[in-house]
Amino acid sequence: MPKNKKKPESSSSDSDDGPVDRNPPAEKKAKMGSRTEDKEPTWVLQGKKLVKVREFKGKVYVDIREFYEKNGELLPGKKGISLTPEQWRKLLSLGDEINEAVSSSC
Repeated sequence: MPKNKKKPESSSSDSDDGPVDRNPPAEKKAKMGSRTEDKEPTWVLQGKKLVKVREFKGKVYVDIREFYEKNGELLPGKKGISLTPEQWRKLLSLGDEINEAVSSSC
């Protein structure tokens, strides 16, 4: 006998509510602001492009990644990069040079 056998539903013709959804869809996360309150510190760059400080296999990374939504949940996509704290600090130290190069290109 299958374990997930459904019980027959009784219906009442007196109800004006329509069918009852026993499994409502998962709630979507609220629109994100600049920083979200999550297990992992998270900042929104634009849309679903996020920066997170995460731990993976016991090591800390700064993860800059595009996320996608599935079943009301944001999941990390393939498009992105994870930087070690040392790489992150190096990138920050190059900020002025990068800003100058961006400004001269525009």
